[in-house]
Amino acid sequence: MSGRGTRVGLAVWSVLVIAFLWLPILIILAYAFNGSVLQTWPIQNLTFHWFHQAWHDPDVRSSLWLSVKVGLLATAVALVLGTAASFAIARFSFFGREAVSFLLLLPIALPGIITGMALNSFFYFAGISFSIWTIVIGHATFCVVLVYNNVLARLRRTSPSLIEASQDLGADGWQTFRFVTWPVLSTALVAGGLLAFALSFDEVIVTTFTSGAQETLPILILDHIERGQDLPVINAVVFVVIVLTVIPVVISQRLTHESGLVGTR
Repeated sequence: MSGRGTRVGLAVWSVLVIAFLWLPILIILAYAFNGSVLQTWPIQNLTFHWFHQAWHDPDVRSSLWLSVKVGLLATAVALVLGTAASFAIARFSFFGREAVSFLLLLPIALPGIITGMALNSFFYFAGISFSIWTIVIGHATFCVVLVYNNVLARLRRTSPSLIEASQDLGADGWQTFRFVTWPVLSTALVAGGLLAFALSFDEVIVTTFTSGAQETLPILILDHIERGQDLPVINAVVFVVIVLTVIPVVISQRLTHESGLVGTR
């Protein structure tokens, strides 16, 4: 009886936690279809008008394109650096290996404002002007962690004897990568890349590096909310941001769950 009571209690608690996390998001998603300019509940009539207006707003479109470009570039940087770092940590023993691993993980734990202030000081000291590339560098600092964690976990679940067996059978470096390493790491790389893009796409703090008329979507949303302008349109933009963030996370989760252990230690 106690076992059944525990399961029921945990189920109820889980539902409450999920409702606490998702109910505000679901309300914002519903407001995106509100026909009224006032955010009142219940919604009287539904409309797609605000999505049409948002799409034809040049500021929204330029911000969307900037966010996508930054996300893709930061993800590309993270895939290269995160994969290289994970191979170094997983396959080689050297002095300070644990310290290097700690330093790689640290940016994801630090508040974004601290990372932003540090990078801002560095760019000012180095005489680097703020541009899309400074945004990419800022986002890459925490995107690398996601790729690093995914690839490192996969490497630790994969027996090194697979690569050794491939080399013993006469395969060169490219053949070993194509037929052994890539099939093992492909889903981990895709999952890490999707998570990195999702995190970069909706990041707010470090994107304050952007200068000029262009803003990323989170900064555009923040500016409009502070000034109280076009809130129905902003609700539609928020809907798009949430969808474009959730989709990569869901795909990444499925890829992670569907990949089993490869080989044995």
